[in-house]
This record gives sequence, C-alpha cells and structure tokens, in this order.
Amino acid sequence: MTVDLFAGVAVRDIGAASGWYERFFGGEPAFLPNEVEAVWEVGEHQYVYIVEAAERAGHALVTLFVSDLDAVVDGLSARGIEPVKRETYENGVRKITYNDPDGNEIGYGGGPG
Repeated sequence: MTVDLFAGVAVRDIGAASGWYERFFGGEPAFLPNEVEAVWEVGEHQYVYIVEAAERAGHALVTLFVSDLDAVVDGLSARGIEPVKRETYENGVRKITYNDPDGNEIGYGGGPG
C-alpha cells in the first residue's frame, strides 16, 4: 500500500505567505491545486501545503526529520531564515524550530550531530 502524506498549514494570505515558503523550501511549489493552496514536495509521497484560511492561521505544528540537519539549517540561513529555537534531547536528537510570518511552527529534526 502506498501512502501520500499531505501536511497542511493555514496562512492568512496565500500571496504573502508563498514567498516565505519558497525561501524556506528552497524553490517554487511543486503544484498549485487552486487559487488558495500551494504544495511543496518534501520527499517521495510527502508534501507540505499552505492554504489560505485566516481564521485558522498561526496554529500549525509541523516537523520534518532529515538525514543531514546541519545542511538544511545552513541552507535556510543562507536564504535569510533563522530559527527561533534550537533543542537537543537526552538521546541526542536535535530539533530546530522556525516560525512563518503567521506564527506557524515549522521544524526540522535530525539525529545526533
């Protein structure tokens, strides 16, 4: 069985948010299903999408676990996006948290550095 995962993030304004997410993910959306959504493919069968829904904006919690966390964080910094929080858990797993302009929490996690 194949499963495609779509993690949704509500934003106030799709036009304003799209630019930040393009910088965050390092490119344009994989596709635009309609006028109020934009979708980025973050892995095989794995997608993060933003949807214009002002009343729900700012409450998302999304974490992507990657094999090379340092490379991802360096790439984000090079694109002008800095984390709001860095955590290292007892088992060495790390999580780097970013906030989009609406306050949604988008994080990257990785194994011990």
